[in-house]
Amino acid sequence: MLDPTPDEIIAVDGGSTDSSVAIVQAGGLRTITAPRGRGAQINAGVAAVSAPLVCVLHAHTLLPDDAMAVIANTMADPRMALASFLPLLSGPGGVRWGTSLHNWAKTYYGPLLFRPHLFLRGGRLLFGDHAMFFRRADFLAAGGCDTSLPIMEDVDLCVRLNRFGLTRMVNGVVITSDRRIAARSAVRANLIYLRVSASWAVGLRRNLDRHYPDVR
Repeated sequence: MLDPTPDEIIAVDGGSTDSSVAIVQAGGLRTITAPRGRGAQINAGVAAVSAPLVCVLHAHTLLPDDAMAVIANTMADPRMALASFLPLLSGPGGVRWGTSLHNWAKTYYGPLLFRPHLFLRGGRLLFGDHAMFFRRADFLAAGGCDTSLPIMEDVDLCVRLNRFGLTRMVNGVVITSDRRIAARSAVRANLIYLRVSASWAVGLRRNLDRHYPDVR
């Protein structure tokens, strides 16, 4: 149970064909629809809320009970533009410690290798399963997510929001489903992450999603 509770909670449906919408509505939550795609769905969600601070998380991510306090305290620092939690990728078999550690490490080595100027300005590359949060005004001023990117829209957003301030990971943990790893293997999944990230970093962004098939 989140304490304090969020001012607004909105679920953005991108055309699901299962019972997701019914489950959300049964819980009394507001649901809106948007074109399928993480960038488009995030943009629609941010446009629909009025709260000054926004946290974006996947449906399979669980926030800590004190998430709202962590978000408010973090964003009270005017130097902060974008932040996130540390995700622990977990499933029936427990926590995927190796991949979770890599998930943490790439927020540092990614910008250090491919965007050193961003790294020196306090930029870190955060990802969608980290439960990113930011000021709504900064997000809109940055132009929102690039809907032409089927994946890596989260990293692209980090780069553009860095001009408003720091992008960092806080000392808090979220639990995120390990379904992508379970569908392959830890080694294969991490190699895919590396390939996609490196391709994006050097400008090879066309059809990146063919290397990152959807897993549900």
